[in-house]
Amino acid sequence: MPVTLTGSCRCGAVKFSCDSHTPQPYQRCYCSICRKTAGGGGYAINLAADARTLKFDDPDNVIQIFRADIRQDDGSCERSTAERNFCTRCGTALWLFSPEWPDLVHPFASAIDSELPAPPSSVHMMLRYKPSWVQADIDEGDAVFDLYPDQSIEDWHRSRGLWIA
Repeated sequence: MPVTLTGSCRCGAVKFSCDSHTPQPYQRCYCSICRKTAGGGGYAINLAADARTLKFDDPDNVIQIFRADIRQDDGSCERSTAERNFCTRCGTALWLFSPEWPDLVHPFASAIDSELPAPPSSVHMMLRYKPSWVQADIDEGDAVFDLYPDQSIEDWHRSRGLWIA
């Protein structure tokens, strides 16, 4: 049985829940979008949950969606398909949804109020975009990637016996 994650924004205007088979907050993303919208420590931690189970309470309609422009190395720019949901009152990053993975929603671990398990190791991804002031805390057993990791969130959990059925 998956675990139900509950979360909220800082000001309390938004509360949400979703069911997750993969609640380990192990994946640290250093891309400029995650870092600047949800990661004051130089990275953001994204979880994964079943998109069909996402429920939220937004009585004042404060949730808005941000879709980032992604500048390529050649100077061209494209609009990200990922929808970063946030509270317009306090700015809390809540969750990300992308049509590339329609069955998933990615709540930001920083918005989760439920107790989360401590991961046995971390994956540091998008290190190509890490600014020099960020000191990545890479422990023995952690995996590092300039761009995306080799394993999906589901595969990472399954390969370590951490998948919650």
